[in-house]
Amino acid sequence: MDEHGVNLLDLPTEILFIILKKLDNLEVLYSLLGVNSQRLDIVVRDQIFTIEFGSMEYIIRTAHYPNLQHLEIFNFKEAILSRHFVDHALFQHSFTQQITCLILNVNEDVETIDRVYTKDVYAIVLSVFKNLKSLTIVAQSSVENCPCLSLYDLPLHTFSSSTLTKLSVNVHDLYDVCALLDGRLKQLTTLTVQIEAIDDSMRIPYNSNDLPNFKCFSLTCYKCFKGFNNPIVPLLQCMKYLEDLSLYLHIYGGSTFISGTCLDNEILVYLPQLHSFTFYIASNNAITNSATRVLHSDIEQTFKNLRHWQVAFMVDYFEPYKMICRVFSLPFKFHLLEHIGNNIPNIIFNSVTHLKLWDKDPFRYEFFCRLTRAFPFLKNLSICNIKPSFLGQRYHLRDKDWCSIVEYPHLISLDIERANISYVEQFLNETKTHLPNLIELKATYMSLEDVTKNFTQDQTRRNCAGVKRLFVDMPMVYKDCVYRYFPSLRV
Repeated sequence: MDEHGVNLLDLPTEILFIILKKLDNLEVLYSLLGVNSQRLDIVVRDQIFTIEFGSMEYIIRTAHYPNLQHLEIFNFKEAILSRHFVDHALFQHSFTQQITCLILNVNEDVETIDRVYTKDVYAIVLSVFKNLKSLTIVAQSSVENCPCLSLYDLPLHTFSSSTLTKLSVNVHDLYDVCALLDGRLKQLTTLTVQIEAIDDSMRIPYNSNDLPNFKCFSLTCYKCFKGFNNPIVPLLQCMKYLEDLSLYLHIYGGSTFISGTCLDNEILVYLPQLHSFTFYIASNNAITNSATRVLHSDIEQTFKNLRHWQVAFMVDYFEPYKMICRVFSLPFKFHLLEHIGNNIPNIIFNSVTHLKLWDKDPFRYEFFCRLTRAFPFLKNLSICNIKPSFLGQRYHLRDKDWCSIVEYPHLISLDIERANISYVEQFLNETKTHLPNLIELKATYMSLEDVTKNFTQDQTRRNCAGVKRLFVDMPMVYKDCVYRYFPSLRV
């Protein structure tokens, strides 16, 4: 920039912030060292900072951050927690006191014992950052897997705070949800939980009278559970101060679908202050009679009293044994959808980044065209289908030019291990699919070997070039030809 008479410091402060925030934080800090500029000193004193856990020590020791309040940590792991938190070798008292918002992106490679993780990690974090108002704990690699907060049989003071107002965390069961609302978090206004499992036989007394400030509750459970009227309904009926409610649930063995009448009579009437209700409730049931059918009009009729919420429905029949009825609010605000078949409604799911496809019928070319339009920001895609697509390696049409290339601009992870080999060829062949950002691929080794013609075919080379993580169905030492075909695996 100097050769044109323009210096970095000549840019407006707003533009400078935009540029530096798009760069790696560690590189930014080292580039600022020794620079005598009051404006760059302001950048270093920003209120929000995002760092990778392995670089934390270098970044924190580089400079003082008197205005830092929001901290986000990536690659957070239990193994090095004591070095930075317990021994206080890095975090000084003043630093921990000034952080009010903390986001932990947990990256654990092995399964952990939830109860141990609660005591040795989560409780310590909450005790170190004593003025924390917002705490978010998420899994870095998946929307589903993260060490759970498990409070069963632990003392009340194990996870407590007098300042925390917002908490987002994975929990083991409904006992933990009730425990978080038992008074240990006295100022809590917002609770977002992803629950590992729900037991319909669980009976837990709950009283929200001690938490009149509790206004927002979000409950997500990706695993199917039996029963909706118990224990979900009794829990929600006690939250009489709620203003914002979000539910993502999979239920089996109950009603054919959760009706609007049920939601109104069993939940909404008990929440007089509620003004926002976001939900996705899927009902899974076995089909004993092939004539069993549920019409959209039947479902819609039950929602006639809830007209101030826009609602959509999906009904899928996986004959001869399964039916899934889904009711959900619009616009759709959740990140994950599972067991999606050929029956995609004419709706744009902008929030969905993780999608799992399954159907007894094959997915045709038209389906994948609709898929990219319905899920424009898809990042993770899993396909389970043993029926071949007619665009597959062994199912070519004579005229291949009639169809355009299907592009997934944001897809970074593709799981086709349980898919017919035709889908492997369809997704990896650049004349049919473009995957510009694919970095993770899961497939059987035999299908990869076949589709790529023993890792020599040019048409499937481009979509494989950026793959950094390759998962196959058997442990093996890759041959040199695999590394040449997947050059990014060496990185």
